[in-house]
Amino acid sequence: MSDNHSDLPSLPEGLVRRTPWPASVSRAVGTPLQPSVVYASESPDQLDAQYGGQVKGFTYAREGHPNAEVLAGKIDALEAAPLQGQGLIVGSGMAAVSAVVMGLLSAGDHVVAGVQLYGRSLRLLTQDMPRFGVTATLADPTDVRAMEAAIRPETRLILIEVVSNPTLRVADMDGILALGRAKGISVAVDNTFTTPRGYRPFDHGADIVIHSVTKMLAGHSDATLGYVACRDADDRKAIYDFATTTGMTPSPFDCWLAERGLYSFHLRYDRAEDNARLLADHLAGLKGVRRVIYPTRPDHPDHNRAVGLLGQRGGHMLSFEVDGGRAAANALTRAMPDLAFAPTLGDIGTTLSHPGSSSHRAVAEADRLAQGISEGFFRISVGVEDIALLKRDFTGGVAAAAATAG
Repeated sequence: MSDNHSDLPSLPEGLVRRTPWPASVSRAVGTPLQPSVVYASESPDQLDAQYGGQVKGFTYAREGHPNAEVLAGKIDALEAAPLQGQGLIVGSGMAAVSAVVMGLLSAGDHVVAGVQLYGRSLRLLTQDMPRFGVTATLADPTDVRAMEAAIRPETRLILIEVVSNPTLRVADMDGILALGRAKGISVAVDNTFTTPRGYRPFDHGADIVIHSVTKMLAGHSDATLGYVACRDADDRKAIYDFATTTGMTPSPFDCWLAERGLYSFHLRYDRAEDNARLLADHLAGLKGVRRVIYPTRPDHPDHNRAVGLLGQRGGHMLSFEVDGGRAAANALTRAMPDLAFAPTLGDIGTTLSHPGSSSHRAVAEADRLAQGISEGFFRISVGVEDIALLKRDFTGGVAAAAATAG
């Protein structure tokens, strides 16, 4: 038997050389998926020109790739971003928050943030950033005077959510954005819950907009991505440089999936919003439901502000509370096995989450209770199912919780 493979058929000379993309006078209707890690340039002069910005070209996927650029451009248009074509896609929603905070701030700087931010955003600001010399003060975003009182001479950033997670309180956006302008402090808005279908922060003077694309924009629970857009080009560069250096690279495949999901975003959002409004009213009429929180309901604590800010666009998120503590909560979810009990939001189908055991489990119990997050508190990300099915599911779940509560 030969030990040099001389008896094997010869291989084509160029087999391991990359084949140029086939030329065509027609174009792909679906965006091509481009998973390449690296891009070849013609010469050192051309590569220098690419890095210098004289010519457009991709180099290394960590620094940007076609699928991320296509997706970012779509969201830029939805948000009416001032720097069109400059939105940045990163690996997750928390990567987006982290890139903003760590890309823009230095040791000695201070952040004022909404007290009811997403749990991991709170952890980043209160537990992680102090290790790097950046401190934060949490204040009630529904009260602009409280936000102003939290500002220090070293405050460099205000971070808020339009509608808070998970208690759905509506921030005094007009007041906070005016405060930022008056004090010369950048205001970053996490618009994940509201989406550009409900509210566009740049239209009202925001400096930075953040999204967890994972949620309603992508909409199918199969892509994990984040997005950042800026009003100021220097801010954008600082965030981009930090994200690139620390490897917050988005997967091309996830970008491709998210772009596909984005084409139906407006249809999904409108249907889910209609369902949420109807489901909120239904839940409010069920025995055993202590309260329902939905922005455009007259009993919402920020109802007037919500209507002034969002009109009748209450969104696809709602929260409710049942009596009976953890036992009732377990009974409720177990009585609805066909409805996903999962710590996420924005899926095309309805998902139910329990903040006390997921998003806010790291928040001290006393702090959770102060925000109104009890063991019987649930958040619903409403999907596009038939509303009759949703009403039937939740009627059974609430009844099971009530039976446990006695």
